[in-house]
Amino acid sequence: MRATRDLSDRADLDALLRRFYGGAFADPLVGPFFTEVAGTDLEAHLPGITDFWERALFRTASYGRDAFAPHAALHSARPLTAAHFGRWVQLWRASVDGLHRGPRAERAKAQGERIALAMLRRLAGPEASTGGGSGGFVPLAALRLRTAA
Repeated sequence: MRATRDLSDRADLDALLRRFYGGAFADPLVGPFFTEVAGTDLEAHLPGITDFWERALFRTASYGRDAFAPHAALHSARPLTAAHFGRWVQLWRASVDGLHRGPRAERAKAQGERIALAMLRRLAGPEASTGGGSGGFVPLAALRLRTAA
């Protein structure tokens, strides 16, 4: 399927999030955080995370939860690193690109990267995203630039 239209509604978000989590759950680097550490039930998790993205992209849903708290709990159980967040961004961008093109799709990718960086900095400190630790945060756009050179 070729992506031809922008994200437009909650149904688009639902399809996007199902695609993303399908890949994330199966990913050897980040999948264990969903399947083993958090034991995420996608059907139970999806309405809340769809609310989060609907609010972020369309300003139409109410999201009153603390998005940071579950990530802090995961980090306490098994540390989340720049490599984990970088992989999350790669999977997120690939999922968006596989289904949608347009301003909201671009905003979804940019917002995902901003969220990942903010979470990483809150969990591991500001230097965590600069490569000062074990593997810096490398967004997919940077990887594409590196491989094109």
